[in-house]
Amino acid sequence: MQTTTLLDGGLGQEVLRHAKGDVTPLWSTQVMIDEPELVRRVHGDFIEAGADVITVNTYSTTRVRLEQAGLGHEYERLQRLAGELAVEAREQHGRAGVRIAGCLSPYGWSYRPELALPYDELWPLYAEDTELQAPFVDVMLCETMGSIDESRAAARGAAHAGAPVWMAWTIRDDDTACLRSGEPLADAIRAVADDPAAPVDAILVNCSQPEAIDAAIPVLAGAGIPFGAYANGFRNSVEDYAPGSVVTVLTSRDDLDPAAYADIVDGWLAAGATIVGGCCEIGPEHIAEIRRRLDARPLSVS
Repeated sequence: MQTTTLLDGGLGQEVLRHAKGDVTPLWSTQVMIDEPELVRRVHGDFIEAGADVITVNTYSTTRVRLEQAGLGHEYERLQRLAGELAVEAREQHGRAGVRIAGCLSPYGWSYRPELALPYDELWPLYAEDTELQAPFVDVMLCETMGSIDESRAAARGAAHAGAPVWMAWTIRDDDTACLRSGEPLADAIRAVADDPAAPVDAILVNCSQPEAIDAAIPVLAGAGIPFGAYANGFRNSVEDYAPGSVVTVLTSRDDLDPAAYADIVDGWLAAGATIVGGCCEIGPEHIAEIRRRLDARPLSVS
């Protein structure tokens, strides 16, 4: 029997949508500093929508971003706080079987793999993140990886959790199935699959337009590893999100309501995907519609 795992949606963007303060380059980390209860509430919204996995709010809680903001001394506290908020949300919303995913994200800037640190400098930073998140999580999710070396470093660091590692790459928003670095997705899959220091249990594509992910699904499906995807809902190119800018430069599409997005996800499931969800601009209402459809398909219910 095929089992489908439903991820949450775009936590960071959903948190910002409800936040009281101004948007800053620290993104959802700023909200966690100012309104930690809001992060807990949004986790709960995704659980109530039917997500099987919620992801900790550490995407922008890296040493690099915090140090650039003069908050390097808060790094360990905020990494742990993100885990605590996810655990509290799971306890409060109490649906059996909900898992928590750790989050390892780009250490330079999203969608800009050329800004990533060299592999030998990067993987120990990911290992540090992992060790802080490990007490709270059931799986480690390396997400929005833009190059082969970045993903190998994240996978090696994630291995320190002693938990399953899921690798998610962001790809160019065209039909080439290439990472943001220009490297073919197929090469990235082989690189992590062949790296004994970086065992990976599932492969995904995330934070890319759904149409680009459609072109990448056959590549994922051909790898012989459990695979999946979770798209963003941005209207304009993520290249507009330059280092130091705020995410409000990216706007939301108006053609991806819950039914339209779930139709796309249905196509991924038909191709063999077993892990699906949403990234930026995909909210609890989208996850609820996917959950409804999964529950109507007895052989795919998680």
